[in-house]
Amino acid sequence: MLILLSNDDGIDSQGILTLREAISPGNEVWVVAPESERTCIAHAITLHKPLRIKDLGDRLFSTNGTPADSVLLALRVVLPGKPDLVIAGINKGPNMGQDVSYSGTVAAAKEGAFMGIASLAVSLNGRSDFLFSDACLSVLDIVERMRSVELPPHTLLNVNIPNVPYGEIRGFMVTSLGKRIYNGNIIERIDPRGGAYYWIAGDGERFEAIEGSDLQAVDKGFLSLTPLHWDLTSYAAMSAYREIFPQEEGT
Repeated sequence: MLILLSNDDGIDSQGILTLREAISPGNEVWVVAPESERTCIAHAITLHKPLRIKDLGDRLFSTNGTPADSVLLALRVVLPGKPDLVIAGINKGPNMGQDVSYSGTVAAAKEGAFMGIASLAVSLNGRSDFLFSDACLSVLDIVERMRSVELPPHTLLNVNIPNVPYGEIRGFMVTSLGKRIYNGNIIERIDPRGGAYYWIAGDGERFEAIEGSDLQAVDKGFLSLTPLHWDLTSYAAMSAYREIFPQEEGT
């Protein structure tokens, strides 16, 4: 398989380098990723400055752009052909619930899905002491299962792996997005000249106990796979809005 790896943690992240080493046997693996960390940048595309690509050798490339830029440049400029699979990650920390709206990791996979390529966003549910080698074994399991099937068009799989030894994972679970409970703290500080500045903070470790959600699955020790689609339309709400805004026939 021709596989593209990208991320939002940067080209030097242990997550992407460990995955590259693990998945290379039997596959042609290319890496195109931001030159430095771009966490929580979501699906930003760079329009206000030129983008550059640095060839680091052995099919490893960095860019001064965002995760979505990296995938777009990889597909349009770097790779010799259309990849069979795009994998974003392995991310340091989870991307579940509302996280997917902020995540550069999810955005990189989404860019691949936009282009009609089977795509995975892979995150490790830890804050330190990341077990990337164990997580890679789970990714290899997923890739092997995907070899003989075709994903629904323009979807991606958002994968979250418990940060435990491979043998302790209870299995796969196909899930929906859960809901985190954020405290929404903003911390104010004063600079040496007396001006105020702010850090966006907040603890998002708590979540609603929604059966079948990604958050609950990972909390119970399962590997969560959440299919995501670019269409954000709330079809369930359309009839209610049509009552508020009835369509008027033209004259």
